[in-house]
Amino acid sequence: MSDANMIVRERQLVIRREMDRRGISLKAVSLDSGIPYPTIVSYFPGEKDRQPATINGAALFCLAQSNALPLDLLSLLLPEGFQIVRAPEGLNHDEYEDICRDYLATKGKAHHPESPGGREIAPCEEAVLTAKVVTLKAAA
Repeated sequence: MSDANMIVRERQLVIRREMDRRGISLKAVSLDSGIPYPTIVSYFPGEKDRQPATINGAALFCLAQSNALPLDLLSLLLPEGFQIVRAPEGLNHDEYEDICRDYLATKGKAHHPESPGGREIAPCEEAVLTAKVVTLKAAA
């Protein structure tokens, strides 16, 4: 098995844990995406000793198009530095302002002495801020 397949499969297990944490059911994902339930279970198995089937491009397309899974979860399937974002149909300046203010507020909190990294930006904060920058770029 290629390294890429192993990485994708490991990330699928991470997605499944996050789905459980967020309360996203496999049945709902199956219904929303149109992907048969047994196939969804094969991509996101719950058992730790079970190896997931490698998700394919068609399934990724269906999951993204249907909003069956949040895009931040689907982005975990991509290499570092890449994210799946929805392209805006038109620029709404009020929404863009909200996104900018959200980024600035999050960055300000990351520099607070009581944040995980103190005055420095911790890795967990870096990931959140990077996702917000991607959202900013996508909204422009």
